[in-house]
Amino acid sequence: MQALRTEMVLTMESLGIQIEAHHHEVATGGQNEIDMRFTTLTRMADNLMIYKYVVKNTARQHDMTATFMPKPLFEDNASGMHVHQSLWKGETNLFYDKADYAELSELGRYYIGGLLTHAWALCGLCAPTTNSYRRLVPGYEAPINLVYSQRNRSACCRIPMYSPNPRAKRVEFRSPDPSCNPYLAFAAMLMAGLDGIMNRIDPGSPIDKNLYDLPPAEAKEVKSTPGSLDQALDALERDHAFLLRGDVFTRDVIEIWLDYKRKREVDAVRLRPHPHEFHLYYDI
Repeated sequence: MQALRTEMVLTMESLGIQIEAHHHEVATGGQNEIDMRFTTLTRMADNLMIYKYVVKNTARQHDMTATFMPKPLFEDNASGMHVHQSLWKGETNLFYDKADYAELSELGRYYIGGLLTHAWALCGLCAPTTNSYRRLVPGYEAPINLVYSQRNRSACCRIPMYSPNPRAKRVEFRSPDPSCNPYLAFAAMLMAGLDGIMNRIDPGSPIDKNLYDLPPAEAKEVKSTPGSLDQALDALERDHAFLLRGDVFTRDVIEIWLDYKRKREVDAVRLRPHPHEFHLYYDI
């Protein structure tokens, strides 16, 4: 895996993509991580498309296959796409404030407020497959809890604390996965964050406790991500006005996306017998 990833990384770098790190991830079955350096929104979406192309074709050259399915293996950790975000004015990172929680500015907190408020709708674009919701389940480090934290891996929003450098201060939105269309997903996340800033949406207090060990009364207060693609699409249908601001998205894009996903994916999977159903019911 180390040699294969190194070849992938060198190819990406030859194509102008800056790579910061690569390593094996926690799951079995050859789960790997290659981290790209940040850049502007559209360029990052371009880089992600090149990244996937390089990974798949390098694997093929070595008689392997690579998948970006969110949850390819039962009872093992899934594959997410943790999207690190920050807003800048010139050379100033607007998310940095040394005096605030985790050195995150008030503007950064409002940005998180927008992400959490619109999280269900965002899942319709950022976790857009039926398989995405095999990943977004309790355990397996899945980011299902609609809270923010500086350490919880199960929180939707995390504030990385790797570096004291003000330029490194950012918000990590952990619910998306690599099955998404990055041009739609990245734009949607930005629009949700900007809506949070414009409406000064307070995300509440951070939760730095172990979210799986919360007392029942506290745990009931923590909202979760959708349990299915169907639920996420319904949420996107209800809550997409923030995406239409400035004609970033248009109604026809949302309507066509919803129609396609429901007919070609949700219904297609729902109407077909699942292999596990034969195990459960064949001899009844």
